[in-house]
Amino acid sequence: MELDALDLRILRALQKDGRLQNNELAREVGLSPSPCLRRVRQLEEAGVIKGYVALLDPALVGRQLTIFARVWLRGQDVETVQAFTDAIRQLPEVLECHLMVGDCDFLLRIAIANLDEYRRFQVEHLTKIPSVQSVKTEIPIQIIKQTTELPI
Repeated sequence: MELDALDLRILRALQKDGRLQNNELAREVGLSPSPCLRRVRQLEEAGVIKGYVALLDPALVGRQLTIFARVWLRGQDVETVQAFTDAIRQLPEVLECHLMVGDCDFLLRIAIANLDEYRRFQVEHLTKIPSVQSVKTEIPIQIIKQTTELPI
């Protein structure tokens, strides 16, 4: 799907507030409600809009500590990588898992309550995955920027 300027305005508005009612969205982007709704539906059907979510405050739901874990595997063959990714998908604490080019094999972003809980998670889950060779943990001390909005 080729995105035009109007599609981009719709997407920017919905990234800022996914709960915008169609009438409000139409007014904001300069369309009447019917064509606006039609465009949003096209963006959803094309997969440009993947879904709508509520963004939670991690501290208020007991997940105030973000941990970044760099993971090295015992090998990089297809079976080893697949076994690791299958295991990671089962761990709800892991918010993101990225296959990396560079020093480590994977980078994980983990949401956890505190360091004790992370240590338990690391010992009881992460390092028990058979393909894991080693894990290096990075703990950020301040969030400088965090957004879900893509620059479009």
